[in-house]
Amino acid sequence: MKKCLIILFVCLSTLGFAQDKYWQQEVSYQIDVALNDQTKTLKGSEQILYKNNSPATLDFIWFHIWPNAYKQESTALFQQLKNDTSRVKKLEKYSFGSIDGLNFKVNGALAQTEPHSNPQYIDIIKLKLPTPLKPGESVQISTDFNVKLPSYFSRSGFADGEFMICQWYPKPAVFDKTGWHEFPYLDMGEYYSDYASFKVNITLPSDYVVGATGVLQTANELAQYKKLGTANAKNRTGNPALYQPLTKAATKTLSYQIDNVPDFAWFAAKNFVIQYDTAQLASGKVVDAFTYYHNKKETLWKNSIDYAKDAVKHYSKWIGEYEYPLVQVVEGPANNSSGGMEYPTITLITSPDAKKESLDAVIAHEIGHNWFMSMLGSNERQHAWLDEGLNTYFQFRYEAEKYRNNSLFGDAIPAQVRQLPEKEFMTSIYNALSSIPMKSAIETPSDKFSSSDEYSMASYVKTALWLFILENEVGREKMDKAFQYYFSKWKNKHPQPEDLKAAFETSLGLNLDTYFQLINKEGNFR
Repeated sequence: MKKCLIILFVCLSTLGFAQDKYWQQEVSYQIDVALNDQTKTLKGSEQILYKNNSPATLDFIWFHIWPNAYKQESTALFQQLKNDTSRVKKLEKYSFGSIDGLNFKVNGALAQTEPHSNPQYIDIIKLKLPTPLKPGESVQISTDFNVKLPSYFSRSGFADGEFMICQWYPKPAVFDKTGWHEFPYLDMGEYYSDYASFKVNITLPSDYVVGATGVLQTANELAQYKKLGTANAKNRTGNPALYQPLTKAATKTLSYQIDNVPDFAWFAAKNFVIQYDTAQLASGKVVDAFTYYHNKKETLWKNSIDYAKDAVKHYSKWIGEYEYPLVQVVEGPANNSSGGMEYPTITLITSPDAKKESLDAVIAHEIGHNWFMSMLGSNERQHAWLDEGLNTYFQFRYEAEKYRNNSLFGDAIPAQVRQLPEKEFMTSIYNALSSIPMKSAIETPSDKFSSSDEYSMASYVKTALWLFILENEVGREKMDKAFQYYFSKWKNKHPQPEDLKAAFETSLGLNLDTYFQLINKEGNFR
């Protein structure tokens, strides 16, 4: 009997270990898409290889079909915008978007789908698997799709001759240790996506310049971009070399490829000026850097390539080396001033370029998301601060080091404060931040905030202040080592708050129970 109990204990222990072992799903995409710039539509098809690395057998897969969030005013997206006075102005003038033409097949056979039970969630669909997908097995999924792009009021759409193609393709929701995360698209509240490899072919009119996630595989087009971009990076007099189509054909097809990223976005316009240079990191790695901006006189974007390179170098030094082969920054439509939106290897900036300091800061912030959104794939909808707050902490350091400036205070910072050494400057800034009312707890899901101001204050500013409290306690050098340990341990995985805590405790050799309790504290820290 004793021997049997020992065997049973060993078996249960082994089972428990197997269940607790970290896992994440694996996805690869082959997408072909064509843009009709006259009708503002996309026509596409995709092939997906989905591997079930979980210990569960799956009977279905939830899919995000996010273009439907823009379809009608009853969606979760429109309801959020209408209920937030700071965001409702986005709906002063807009056109709807949608997705249709879906014909899902699983391993070549037509498959059934069903809508989500919540009528507001028309941008989520359940794909029923004809045969249960067991642990370790893979399945081939395919579908066609047609997208009507909305006017640009929330990340994806068109404006001023520019196309922002974001959250545009049918995409499996994340299945992790807590289950499915089939949430709808929202304007305030970002993403949680499986890591995937992408091969994407984009067909569009020949006179468009395109910036996209991943490396451009079309050799002659890439050579043209680099040639023009190098000339424009060297000559910033206001007469840039402009792109000319390489073919007389009406359309062209550009191919992009990248592995191990959580999303794919692309941007296109006829009037983009291209800048190109390289950034060499401390290890010797060389990263291609591109910026794409509108051809305007006296634009501060003529120095944008420097800001992109600086951001990659700073974040690599502080947190861990940038793992992608390129970094890109795109100027967005002139009719929007929301800041920016990040995607793997590429970011869209929509802030006015009135001052070099503010443009540099927002570029650094959005590039910084490559660490806290892409290389560290946290659940941004549930734990927005793991992305926005950690990133803001480093953005504030970037601004302080380069300009003795801070985006929140700008010209209000007294001259005598700007003259302080960096450490004293940062202390002064955070002392000022401590006096600003911060009602919500840091650990508040992004869809639970009542306004964008409340969301920004808790997820961005309060989190940065929380991190500065720890930096004051342990010193910046140890703080950086803690982040570097966290990054090395969780890169290309899906860390949770408890994983950040464990990594920090291991690196610092401290018990941080009391400190991490602060992320649930409403109101100010003191």
